[in-house]
Amino acid sequence: MMGERLVRQEPLFYSFSLEDHVPSDHLLRAIDRFVELSDIRRHLEPYYSAIGRPSVDPELMIRMLLIGYCCGIRSERRLCQEVHLNLAYRWFCRLGLSGAVPDHSTFSKNRHGRFRDCDLLRKLFEASVRRCMAEGIVAGEGFAVDASMVRADAHRQRGMVPDAAFDPQDASRAVAEYLAVLDDAAFGAATDVVPKFVSPVDPAARWTAAAGGPACYAYCVNYLIDLKCAVIIDVEPTTAVRQAEVTAAKRMLTRAAATFDVAPERLAADTGYGSAEMLGWLVEDQGIEPHIPVFDKSERKDGSFARDDFAYDHAGDAYVCPAGARLTTTGTLVNDGATLIYRASTLACGTCALKPRCCPNTPARKVPRSIHEGARDMARDIARTDAYVVSRRQRKKIEMLFAHLKRILKLDRLRLRGPCGARDEFHLAAAAQNFRKLAKLIQSPGPIPAT
Repeated sequence: MMGERLVRQEPLFYSFSLEDHVPSDHLLRAIDRFVELSDIRRHLEPYYSAIGRPSVDPELMIRMLLIGYCCGIRSERRLCQEVHLNLAYRWFCRLGLSGAVPDHSTFSKNRHGRFRDCDLLRKLFEASVRRCMAEGIVAGEGFAVDASMVRADAHRQRGMVPDAAFDPQDASRAVAEYLAVLDDAAFGAATDVVPKFVSPVDPAARWTAAAGGPACYAYCVNYLIDLKCAVIIDVEPTTAVRQAEVTAAKRMLTRAAATFDVAPERLAADTGYGSAEMLGWLVEDQGIEPHIPVFDKSERKDGSFARDDFAYDHAGDAYVCPAGARLTTTGTLVNDGATLIYRASTLACGTCALKPRCCPNTPARKVPRSIHEGARDMARDIARTDAYVVSRRQRKKIEMLFAHLKRILKLDRLRLRGPCGARDEFHLAAAAQNFRKLAKLIQSPGPIPAT
């Protein structure tokens, strides 16, 4: 017989607890164990007035933003709707059934005001890193660094030539931020190459086709991760050029050492970070082993001897050619003070039987040597070890984080404009990824059995 639900009289009182309706294995319940925002409130306190009407609780806004970035809810309007309807979201935000959800405009007002003034989202991200370190999932021995392009909130077919000047007096927030970073090595001063177009709504975004598809306006998100469990140690936004990524890598390593007192023994990266200047900085200034392929263009295509065919005599500071002649240097630095030139004598080369294979078009052979060649040689030696093979395999963890960022957290396109907007979004996304990592790796102790 078909059953029928009969309700004879509506109850006058209900006994309802959000705690009982959130599953024990829910993602937000696992994340909630690691979210401690008391320090965040302390940092914000000087930015609130001691008089007047009470504001929206900043902890509520931060918890709502964490929900949005952990669950891939990109719109703050939709986030407010979801928190209003979803019991698990209300539980995470400590709202209860009757708690009011703030208007979406509250987020914009605070983001461009007190949140940015006290660098709140940076502090939230650093709190996630410290919690990862406290839980023992950060080894601090091996790091990896890489960057990935993220499209900006700018229409690809609405651009203007870079020569068009922006009026600082009538500039939007994104334009004002662009003018403020023109001399920043991670943005305007990263390269002398002038982009083909700039976006009128977000000129700091770089016009690029580096992703392999149609050209678009984009930023780069730079990650520095610990190789043990792929915890994000630092994050930095840059313009979408390789020179800026190298600058960001240096900033992140320096900042991680100052903020968390961690200095890795080795750094894994791709060839884009294998320039002589970067390798020299790692080895000579930081004492870090570069598990990085050397960026080298010394191989010749005409079949003549390359630089590797010349043996370097460290004791005599000279190169020895395949015929046994010595190439010496005067000590004069060229190429902006980064290169020494070693030359053979014209007499030795003129009578050498190997001249057609060595320097057929010049009177004598010369070999350039970087002032950081010792660091390059160290990187080449490391590339022949088993540890390098392991580092190459572990470096794929950072690519997995970028895939997770774009496919799961839906951050394949920025919603905020300007360098500060990109910085805010990347900090929130990295904090969300760290909290999700904690929830996955650190199991809940479970209920205490009754005695």
